[in-house]
Amino acid sequence: MPWIKQINENDATGKLSEVYDELKNARGKVSNIMKINSLDAITMKNHLDLYLSIMYNKTDANIDREEKELIAVVVSALNNCSYCIHHHAEALNHYWKDDAKINALISDHKSIDFPIRTLAILNYAEKLTLTPAMVNEYDVQNLRIHDITDEDILNINLVVSYFNFVNRIANGLGVEFSEDEVKGYKY
Repeated sequence: MPWIKQINENDATGKLSEVYDELKNARGKVSNIMKINSLDAITMKNHLDLYLSIMYNKTDANIDREEKELIAVVVSALNNCSYCIHHHAEALNHYWKDDAKINALISDHKSIDFPIRTLAILNYAEKLTLTPAMVNEYDVQNLRIHDITDEDILNINLVVSYFNFVNRIANGLGVEFSEDEVKGYKY
């Protein structure tokens, strides 16, 4: 049970009901991380818009959904956020179809032999997550060395920042997951 009250879909009225409907249309069902915002329908709507903009943005950027889900899992593992680890490991496994590799990633992302470009992205994600005040221009230049554009760097930063934000919501309010709850979303 989450640590604060939330309004279930069946009890929602007005703006909250509209946002729940939008969530079901966009993602297939309502996740617990969105439901925790149910006491503030406007914030829930803005949270949904932010999530969809960052994770489903179809710009010309070279950071695809698989890489975004990879970043999400790594950041969530670094923050020990079980809710987001399980949700986004499920999404990443939609691409990988390799439970053993997913488990290795969650245990220690450095144990996987990633291409150098991916390692640069994950090193940036780790530093921004664990020691944000230590991130400097060199870290951005290091991404550029690997042919990562400024638009891509922005997208990477937004994914990392979003998951640090949402990990704190999940961990700070006791948002839980079940095997059934993490499955069945639109990817």
